[in-house]
Amino acid sequence: MVALQIIWFALIAVLLIGYAVLDGFDLGVGVWHLFLRGDAERRASLAAIGPLWDGNEVWLLTGGGALFAAFPHVYATVFSGFYLALMLLLFALIFRAVSVEFRGKEESPRWRNGWSIAFALGSIIPALLFGVALGNLMRGLPLDASRNFTGTFLSLLNPYALVIGLTGLAIFAVHGARFLAVKLEGEVAQRARKWASIAGTAFWLLLLISVIATVRTQPLLMQNYNAYLALWLLPLGIAVFGFLSMLSDMKNRYTAAFVYWALTIVMTLASVATALFPRMVPALNDPALSLTVYNASSSQLTLTVMLVLALIGMPLVIGYTVWAYRAFSGKVSLEDAEY
Repeated sequence: MVALQIIWFALIAVLLIGYAVLDGFDLGVGVWHLFLRGDAERRASLAAIGPLWDGNEVWLLTGGGALFAAFPHVYATVFSGFYLALMLLLFALIFRAVSVEFRGKEESPRWRNGWSIAFALGSIIPALLFGVALGNLMRGLPLDASRNFTGTFLSLLNPYALVIGLTGLAIFAVHGARFLAVKLEGEVAQRARKWASIAGTAFWLLLLISVIATVRTQPLLMQNYNAYLALWLLPLGIAVFGFLSMLSDMKNRYTAAFVYWALTIVMTLASVATALFPRMVPALNDPALSLTVYNASSSQLTLTVMLVLALIGMPLVIGYTVWAYRAFSGKVSLEDAEY
């Protein structure tokens, strides 16, 4: 039973990290959408993500479904506690999806500019809220004896969570700019490189602030690292892959820079998951009330059946994701963009 609980913690972490890596550059493209010059550049940016963005979001849906089935108590506490934030996130993602498909349906500049704003806001808000949610989980949530959330929406907007939220926004902004540098051509690709540099500087500064705040105010998050020194290889990986991304960009190896930044995201979120384990929803007011992989999971039968289904389904998801990226690889021309 314990092995199954740990496996499912790891699988859910993999699904959510996969979403962050894949849909992260879509969100990042949206962050820079209004900085693009003219309709042709904006259409090209949408064409770059057009064949990929909806498939990328499957990873979020799968992660949420797996959380519901494997750790229903965590799902209930988090989704009820974050209800208003999640509704805001949902509406932002809906407007983002609609804007991708509707923007090119009319020639009117007002129509297209309106959907461009919707796409930008529908990307920035989720990128920020994902980080704020993660920051609150790292900080801990106020829970009662029944492990119900006792805070308010405003209490979720605490300084620590907002710093983590801004850090997440910055890391996605870099990811999106790196993607644009890979997919677009000419002067716009060079501007995307500059955007990546600006957002990268913000990310490293915010990450430093986040680390200092975590070490000083969240001692429970340091327990695993203090107990197993080999785990420090994960935070070290953030610096290593981040440096390799920057170095590759300087050598005009844009694809390598993008891949290394994706690995930077993997190392960042893996470091957070490692720090949280075995807690999934730490209790801010009383650590004994925390929801963990051991006290919040489904039955052994449920976890076993789900694991069998996951072993069948995940290769299919990975397979069509790889196919889609190979099928739609290559540059997007400003003249040929259809969005």
